[in-house]
Amino acid sequence: MHSTLVRAQNVFGFFTSVAFFVGALIALSVIISPQTPSASINLKNVQVSKKEEYAHIKFDLDADLSTLFNWNTKQLFVYILATYPSSSPSKPPPSTHQQAQAQAQPPPPSSAIIWDQIIPSSPSLNPNIPSRQRASSPPSARGKINLKNQRAKYQITDISGRLAERSNVTLEVGWNVQPWVGALTWTNLQSWGRWEGVKGGRSEGFAFLEIKGKKKEGVAAGR
Repeated sequence: MHSTLVRAQNVFGFFTSVAFFVGALIALSVIISPQTPSASINLKNVQVSKKEEYAHIKFDLDADLSTLFNWNTKQLFVYILATYPSSSPSKPPPSTHQQAQAQAQPPPPSSAIIWDQIIPSSPSLNPNIPSRQRASSPPSARGKINLKNQRAKYQITDISGRLAERSNVTLEVGWNVQPWVGALTWTNLQSWGRWEGVKGGRSEGFAFLEIKGKKKEGVAAGR
């Protein structure tokens, strides 16, 4: 005969094994849920302030991420990433060898998040649905975002203190799916099984314009 303690340990062990198996099954079952995310983002306005060269960006965003929600989705973290060429003007001029090496291996671009939002799975807590429509909104409306002339939450600056006259700047939509059980999943750029890669989600390239009324170093030094 087993003691009460041994029986309790056996029951607890069996319960944890079943719970682990069910959790793993739920986490893996999301693979069969099709995903077809799409997004369109366009630059509305960009300005660079004079003092410390902060970039203020406004944008339009139209995204349909409703297929990212399923039975195992707790919430969705959506963000917009601004990517621009790196520059280090505060460093001393490189040597000839360093210049040749830099041309062969250009520095990776810099990136910064300018806007983000948490979208819960419950429509009653969704910030993108009007409060009067949350109770009657369908599940397909959970991941739809429509923003016009939206101001960025966070300003962009650079460690060098100089941001103006940077070209080839792009805005890109990204997300992180946070499940109830299982691993986090990030933006799927390529198709994998029933998960299609994001359609669109990247703006056309633009530039941080030159600050009006600010003299360039070369001109100022020559006077």
